[in-house]
Amino acid sequence: MLRRSFAPLLAAAVLAPAAAAQVHTPAELATHASLTVKEIMAHGDTLRRALPMPLGWDERGDAFYFRWNPGVRVPSDSLYRIRRGQTAPEPVPYADRRRGVETFGGWGHGDLTYSPDFARKVTTRGGDVIVIDRSTGAELRLAETSARASGARFAPSGRAVVYRQGDNLVRHDLESGAIRQLTDIRSGTAPARPAPSAQQGVLSRQQAELFGVVRDRIVERAAREASAEADRRADATPRPLYLGGKTLGQLAIDPSERFVAYSLGTPAGATNTQVPAWVTESGYVEDLTARPKVGQPLGSPELWIQDLRRDTTVRVDLTRLPGADAAPAFRREYGDTARARRALTAFGPSWSPDGRVAVLDIRAQDNKTRWIARLDAETGALTVLDTQQDDAWVRGGETGWMPGGHTFWFLSEASGYAHLYTVDAATGAVQALTSGAFEVSNPRLTRDGRTWLFASGEASPHEIHLYSMPASGGARTRLTAEPGHHRVFDDPREDVRMTLFSTSTTPPDLYVAPLGARRAAAPAPLARLTTSTTPSFRARMWQEAEITTIPASDGAKVPARIFRPEAFGAAPNGAAVLFVHGAGYLQNVTRGWPAYPRETMFHHLLAARGYTVLDLDYRASAGYGRDWRTAIARYMGGRDLQDYVDASRYLGAQKGIDPERVFIYGGSYGGFITLMALFTEPAHFGGGAALRSVTDWAHYNHGYTAGILNTPALDSVAFRRSSPIYHAEGYAGDPLLIAHGMVDVNVHFQDVARLAQRLIELGKTGWEMAVYPVEDHGFTEATSWTDEYRRILGLVEESVGPNRRRRVMPE
Repeated sequence: MLRRSFAPLLAAAVLAPAAAAQVHTPAELATHASLTVKEIMAHGDTLRRALPMPLGWDERGDAFYFRWNPGVRVPSDSLYRIRRGQTAPEPVPYADRRRGVETFGGWGHGDLTYSPDFARKVTTRGGDVIVIDRSTGAELRLAETSARASGARFAPSGRAVVYRQGDNLVRHDLESGAIRQLTDIRSGTAPARPAPSAQQGVLSRQQAELFGVVRDRIVERAAREASAEADRRADATPRPLYLGGKTLGQLAIDPSERFVAYSLGTPAGATNTQVPAWVTESGYVEDLTARPKVGQPLGSPELWIQDLRRDTTVRVDLTRLPGADAAPAFRREYGDTARARRALTAFGPSWSPDGRVAVLDIRAQDNKTRWIARLDAETGALTVLDTQQDDAWVRGGETGWMPGGHTFWFLSEASGYAHLYTVDAATGAVQALTSGAFEVSNPRLTRDGRTWLFASGEASPHEIHLYSMPASGGARTRLTAEPGHHRVFDDPREDVRMTLFSTSTTPPDLYVAPLGARRAAAPAPLARLTTSTTPSFRARMWQEAEITTIPASDGAKVPARIFRPEAFGAAPNGAAVLFVHGAGYLQNVTRGWPAYPRETMFHHLLAARGYTVLDLDYRASAGYGRDWRTAIARYMGGRDLQDYVDASRYLGAQKGIDPERVFIYGGSYGGFITLMALFTEPAHFGGGAALRSVTDWAHYNHGYTAGILNTPALDSVAFRRSSPIYHAEGYAGDPLLIAHGMVDVNVHFQDVARLAQRLIELGKTGWEMAVYPVEDHGFTEATSWTDEYRRILGLVEESVGPNRRRRVMPE
């Protein structure tokens, strides 16, 4: 049942945010024709600053906190809250902002963030350990020192708190106040007596043989050392562990406080990139240290387990895992059939709620294999519970424990889609809790452990809804009704759902509804709590693009959004613009607020001028399962680009649009695809704009690139065929804008500088470059956005528009 305190809120503001498609009058449609690039980018800048950024409910569920800038406010003054039972957001007073807000972390099962009775929570803030009484909000600071604490959790009894301070673990007894150091990890190497030389050994043995006093001293010293060791054991003082020049990574203790897991890493020696900042306060060029490039040496951390009861330490040998030394498929393609040892990394251990079972999530650094394995903490032995193998690359996912028992849950693409699985840690029996041609994300259990809540695209791949399901699997209940995207935040009282909701034409705002609807026949409607857009933004008749599919040459149906000129009261002008979203693994064909709002508004402007605008979720986009995700393995600019070639053909067949009147553009990965389009498939496009583009994947980061293309040293074929700079000879001179921020620490400005030099040396004409001296990968200045998109609009009209003209470079 909904608590009575929320009744006024629901009565005041219930609405159905996603109304049926409207039929606009010619006067309303004409508003798009008056759109300007400057207005679009001003709207985009306002939205970036104004949209709510949720933080979550407070621990008692009395108020929901979020960052918000509905007016002109400084960031430090942007913390807001909505009290339970109220509809109006209110700024948080300075005293509360200064104290900080502790938000509800969800009902974790086995993480011990909360005491067993859920009456208290332990956290770290500013390096201090704080215990919070959830009923009163009172805070008790346990550690307030210059040594920063982290990783605080309760003992299973709830009577003590364990946390990391520096390189060691500390236990704080809440009843007695006693503090005990659980580990003794030290830098350097263990002190040892230097080994005597042969000559020194002869003399020492001679002295002990000749003199009784020397023999007595040797016996006394051995007795003192033995007594000190016995005292250490009796006092349960941990044995000193020396890092020996290695770095300490994770450090955690099991709930029983017997086993300490820690990782040791060896510096890999990777070289970072220096990115110059050109416009600075000092007037001097200042270098920013950025990431290494793909293929740089990686560390291979060792996992160790210290048994405090037995006073022993063992290393967990990951190389004994089945398939640990298997050669990946791309190596076998080159004739390398040797069983090459692969670098592996273990995450965890994750302990069961009773502390009796430990599970590791282990990944091969070549991204081809993931193991879920039970760990015997006494011996370091591993028992594989589940293996995920993919010759493309394995997608990771969340993991956790079911309450009680020894059942571990995880996400896997074993069926071809990301679904929820459990495994019995004792027997290894795996059970799929969800299945179907849709994906599950962000699963969590209710406090009683009886019900799953998770996000899913089951209703439509273009929408995100909240579902519930019994803990053992079974029928799923959809809890949200309105078409669009719902991001729901856990409520500690579990009676309402606070939702960040958006449609394709309305940006995200906060709404609320009873969560009790999970047991009802139909979801309850949402009540709106915030309105973040400006009156001038709302005055525009923003249109929902038509969602359809484009037939691909391999028989697939590629999801697409089409902005048709007719829907904007304009006559088609015989030209088209293709937009390529960035990020690679991202979904943009949705009924939620797009990841590219400025571009979507820009597409309104283009459609109102007669351009047909097409936006694809090309191969590698998110939301469509494993095969769609991995279709670019070892060849970016292959199947993904072909989807855009097929889109150009589709426009010709369905709209009679000549390929020379098809313009393609995008940023980041979209810029990369644009370059590949004009360099390798110029017959299907008449011009393009490549923004913040990767031009050579050997210069991008390791985490993203190595999963798809491996590394340049091991798979040069994949890198050469996927990098535009190696295809620049094919550029036929179609008008091309290359735009890039000069302080881009993600895709470095060096990428386009190298490409420019390549085009110059090849004698290519038709391209131009625009640089933005103060911009990183994602632009922040409205003036930069405006300049960039004015150039794009000008190039569209010049290259494929009804009054297009060709620029000719003199010989």
